[in-house]
Amino acid sequence: METPENDRNAEHFLDLIKQSKKGKFKIYIGMSAGVGKTYRMLQEAHALLQNHIDVQIGYVETHGRKETVALLDGLPEIPRYSAFYKGKLMEEMDVQAILNAHPEVVLVDELAHSNVPGRKNEKRWQDVLDILDAGINVISAVNIQHIESLNDVVKTITGIEVSERIPDKVLKLADEVVNIDLTADELIDRLKAGKIYAPEKVAIALQNFFKADSILQLRELALKEVAGQIERKVETEIPRSVSFKHEKILACISSNDRTTKLVIRKCARLAGYYNAQWFVLYVETPKESPDKIPLDKQRHLINNFKLATELGAEVIRTKDMKVATAITKVAEEKNITTVCIGKPALSLIEIILATNVFNQLLKKLSNNNIDLIIMS
Repeated sequence: METPENDRNAEHFLDLIKQSKKGKFKIYIGMSAGVGKTYRMLQEAHALLQNHIDVQIGYVETHGRKETVALLDGLPEIPRYSAFYKGKLMEEMDVQAILNAHPEVVLVDELAHSNVPGRKNEKRWQDVLDILDAGINVISAVNIQHIESLNDVVKTITGIEVSERIPDKVLKLADEVVNIDLTADELIDRLKAGKIYAPEKVAIALQNFFKADSILQLRELALKEVAGQIERKVETEIPRSVSFKHEKILACISSNDRTTKLVIRKCARLAGYYNAQWFVLYVETPKESPDKIPLDKQRHLINNFKLATELGAEVIRTKDMKVATAITKVAEEKNITTVCIGKPALSLIEIILATNVFNQLLKKLSNNNIDLIIMS
């Protein structure tokens, strides 16, 4: 039986559908597997169906959870595409079949999934963009650990590096992002009751993502992400006074790969929080000319430029004898409000020798009312 809340959610999404020819995009996000994202998607599908909306399942993964499986009953499903990969028969979402059927709304689970090699798109989120472009509305789901800019943070929290990830821009494209929230105790109780994984997997899960302290930190990340999405909607949909100063962030990177990825990802999060335009600056000094730095560092630089672009930054490369001068010049040209740099990996003597340069940078930024953040 549908609740009034589910009916209101369905009605709100129905209003969004009517506003544009391009498909509307709704994402359910959660701190981990088992919080109920797929369950809520299917509940909403039933509510839409009762409102005479043509809603069909493009791809839903129930993981054998009885409560979720029960909700499949009565919902039309578009047949999947079958393919052999490494000797196994794999079932994938059939994008062309979805486009041919052209339902008003399609459900697409596990947004960060990697497709079987040979498909048009490498990732499922790319399939979703094609579906949206065709004017089909999409309801999808993803866990917080699959967001690209949070990769380092999630690894620190859980000790696990998540390989399947989505660019942050995918969340920014969503018309609605809804957090499915549970307390740590509720989630652990669900796990122990066998509502998330099979009994033989429970002990391992309790040692990884489902440790209480890890859940709390992942929950905080999910709440912050949705809060950031709301902030962006406020910025774009609610008029602000002329005096409002829009944030512009400049991330300054070096050829030191050990800290650069961290700076880029943290700045991506900061830019996302403020709904800010952001830039990545690399200053090539004479000692860092291509013929003087090792090939592996050059390769790391190229990979970091690619990462920055994927996360929504504009990459700026410039040559200068003095890094501080180049930073302030770019900051003035781009009307930057905040400059971010990584924590210098310098010895005490090097820091003392560089004090004048650092003070010069501080003075120039201060004179232009530009904030400086040194990232740990």
